[in-house]
Amino acid sequence: MKTPTKIATFVAGLAAVFGGAVGVGALVGPVGPAEPEVHHPSSAATTAGTEKIPGGLMISDKGFTLALANDQLPAGPTTQLRFSVLGPDGRPVTAYDRSHDKDLHLIAVRRDLSGFQHLHPQLDGSGSWSVPVALTSGQWRVFADFVPAGGENLVLGADLAVSGVSEPKPLPPQSDTAQVDGYTVTLTGGLSPGRESELKLSIAKDGKPITDLQPYLGAYGHLVALRDGDLAYLHVHPAGAPGDGKTNPGPDITFYATTPSTGGYRLYLDFKHNGKVRTAEFTVNTTTGSTATTSPNPSTTTPTPTASASSHGHNGGGHG
Repeated sequence: MKTPTKIATFVAGLAAVFGGAVGVGALVGPVGPAEPEVHHPSSAATTAGTEKIPGGLMISDKGFTLALANDQLPAGPTTQLRFSVLGPDGRPVTAYDRSHDKDLHLIAVRRDLSGFQHLHPQLDGSGSWSVPVALTSGQWRVFADFVPAGGENLVLGADLAVSGVSEPKPLPPQSDTAQVDGYTVTLTGGLSPGRESELKLSIAKDGKPITDLQPYLGAYGHLVALRDGDLAYLHVHPAGAPGDGKTNPGPDITFYATTPSTGGYRLYLDFKHNGKVRTAEFTVNTTTGSTATTSPNPSTTTPTPTASASSHGHNGGGHG
């Protein structure tokens, strides 16, 4: 056999061997265990047959990103927090549509669901937000609730480490009443996973129902609900509004919540009376089937109307 003929025959043999190997690989799949599929919560995209990711779990959604200037801050009663919302073009967003009288609502809470604050930061011309936050040592989560101009309501969340040593606090036990600054708030109703549930909160002081609540951010009450563990938002919205001719200024405030799963939830109710905003806190556990749960927390008050919680409607969760 001449040399060119030998080379051609050898190459043809190699092609036959590798061609067969490719065919076998296509039939039997990869050798060894398959790599587990990894899901990163970077967007709220929904796949067929799956639930939409609850609000507040993602740092980015629909092209928008919550960017903290620093993800580690010192503890203190007025620690300055700075952040930006980056748009799809990577630049800070400077134009917002108002929602509940504000361009942006910031929620700050420790990972153990204590230390809740609802704040309204200031925006400068460059798209940078800033606000003083009362921070204690430990792991925190901050949420930005906003509507970019011409867009839809988004809730983005980011982790924040606060210097110092701190032990996580257990979730407070359930009860159907909470005490805050001399007021008694009673919760009626419960949470049912997978369907909308009614929650009624009644406010009284010294045994007398409060019937002259003041509007705050366009409502008589605002409710933030967070799931224990991952701090996902519930979808919460109020029934009625001040000035609609049918909603009374107390003593009852009614909300409707859709719970994405069983588990423990922390509810934060804001209400305004005699010119001051106060926050009552409740724990609701859907695993026990209980109708209402709360925990007294007299220390949980909002020192000024600019440092308080609210309720807004969100995709997959929020304060409504």
